Amino acid sequence: MRNVALALFLSTCITGIAAAQIVPPQNSKPEAYAKASGVPAARDVPYPGTVRVTVDATDVTRGIFKIHETVPVAGAGDLVMLYPKWIPGGHSPRGDLKSVAGIRFSANGQSLRWMRDPLDVYAFHVTVPQGVSSVDVDFQYLSATNQNQGRTVMTPEMSSIQWLSLSMYPAGHYVRQIPVQPSVIVPDGWKVATALRPSKQNGGRFDYPVTSYEILVDSPLIAGPHYRRIELSPDVALDVIADNEAELAAKPEQIAAHKRLVEQAVKAFGAQHYDHYDFLLTISNNLGGNGLEHHRSSEDGVRRGYFTDWENKLRDRNLLPHEYSHSWDGKFRRPADLWTPDFNTVPMEGSLLWVYEGQTQFWGYVLGARSGMLSKQDTLDAIAATAATYSTGTPGRTWRALVDTTNDPTIANRAPQPWRSWQRSEDYYSEGQLIWIDVDRIIRQQSGGKRSIDDFARAFFGVRDRDWGDLTYRFDDVVATLNKVQPYDWRGYLQRRVYSIAATPPLEGINQGGYKLVYTAEPTKWIKSAERAGKNNDLTYSGGFVVGNDGKVSSVLWDSAAFNAGVSLGSTITAVNGRDFDADALKEAIKSAGSGGLLPQLLVHDGDVYRTVTLDWRGGLRYPHLEKVGTGEGTLDALLAPR
Repeated sequence: MRNVALALFLSTCITGIAAAQIVPPQNSKPEAYAKASGVPAARDVPYPGTVRVTVDATDVTRGIFKIHETVPVAGAGDLVMLYPKWIPGGHSPRGDLKSVAGIRFSANGQSLRWMRDPLDVYAFHVTVPQGVSSVDVDFQYLSATNQNQGRTVMTPEMSSIQWLSLSMYPAGHYVRQIPVQPSVIVPDGWKVATALRPSKQNGGRFDYPVTSYEILVDSPLIAGPHYRRIELSPDVALDVIADNEAELAAKPEQIAAHKRLVEQAVKAFGAQHYDHYDFLLTISNNLGGNGLEHHRSSEDGVRRGYFTDWENKLRDRNLLPHEYSHSWDGKFRRPADLWTPDFNTVPMEGSLLWVYEGQTQFWGYVLGARSGMLSKQDTLDAIAATAATYSTGTPGRTWRALVDTTNDPTIANRAPQPWRSWQRSEDYYSEGQLIWIDVDRIIRQQSGGKRSIDDFARAFFGVRDRDWGDLTYRFDDVVATLNKVQPYDWRGYLQRRVYSIAATPPLEGINQGGYKLVYTAEPTKWIKSAERAGKNNDLTYSGGFVVGNDGKVSSVLWDSAAFNAGVSLGSTITAVNGRDFDADALKEAIKSAGSGGLLPQLLVHDGDVYRTVTLDWRGGLRYPHLEKVGTGEGTLDALLAPR
């Protein structure tokens, strides 16, 4: 009875509360407010004074750069110093601010108060007191000491000295209007290579003449004790710094190929957009690899063996032709929406990267073949690999237009992707290359062989010989120049290929250019070279995956046999058909299944889970090739022929 009474009492209370219709208090709702930027916009006016920048790069054991700057100021107030954020050639806001430490601003020996901008972490507000005519800026840049920290830029044998990482600049001015006098200090006995020319040297200290901050950032240095300079033409040199002297041993025929690269490029473009040009080539297993374009130089970082293992370094031999082409395409002729007055104005837009990078990818392979940096056959094999990627290896083309991938430098910042073939990445490079191969085919066929893409190159990139400023362009300029070279519906063609979701890949330059894409059981030299360099096995078209010699899966093709078996990037194949993993045994199992044998049984390890899966693939081993169609010279043959 007591429990019943209690239940009745509680029921009565609850009913009473409901009847009172108690309403909870109103939740707080803040109002948005405008967040005004405290960073002055860049103006095209001269900066009042010359900034002095000194980089001490002598701490090669710990990889620590020490930077000191002296910045003239017009008076008291708020000085805003900017660390470069939007990096030319990177097409994204990836300035390496995380590696900056020990920031100190001072004047007359006294520390000054500073605060990072609340809206822009790359901007620093410095309170300048009365009576101060210049502000000293000191900080360290800490090179990565492990691969998981980023690119290593300093080792005991060499340094990659990039001003964009090793300096700050005053806000409020176009960078071309900021005078800078740079200096660098390296260990005694080290050599320095750069497009800058020193005005003075004292031991390991190199002083350079006053230049603009724009040109400074575009003029990186490489330094080290093992150095060789190879003159390729009166205007162009190959500056090589390596881990050791043996890696500098370039053979005469290798040097001759580099000289022909310069000759063929000048013939193709019809002009030069530099007063001199330096290939800054580092050969190292310790310094991070790199490929970054500049107007009068390029940073070209490869692993050991560039000269000493020439026959097996096919992909490395494509690097210099690509970066050299950027002097014309990307540096001199630059998309208008990608050009900005400084390195912090938001954003650098990439809608025309299919020209900037796509045509440079195209010219890299074309000039490589014309010069003999790569053989014609190796180039055809490289094109076959690209064609296969976009014919069957990129199902993401069915949902994402090529132009949308020009946003990927900002979206993904080149981070690894679990399903690259479906997500797509920066496909404007290689799919863009296929489009430009087809553009050449159309021009040749429409003109009866009288004109080619070389005529476009001279008309678009080859104007204003020796001008190494920036000449911007828009989509309409590309279309207009193509129409001057050869009348055609170029606007419609490019709209279909670049700006629309394309149902079919752009293979007409191959299929109507004298070749066709085929697959055989034998990999090309191009694929073998990549497998050797990556220590992996490319089974993209033989089940849909790439697996390392250690069994680690590094790529899986969306909706492939491997995908449908549940294999993913990061999986480890520990056994094949009941035996320890062996790459050759895996290939034999795939080959056997293609001949009617048992399907491969794979023991797959993910985390702490082991699974046995069946690779349901009976196509055997398949590798892409280009097969000649018909007789005589096709447009693709004509494109790759030396001039």
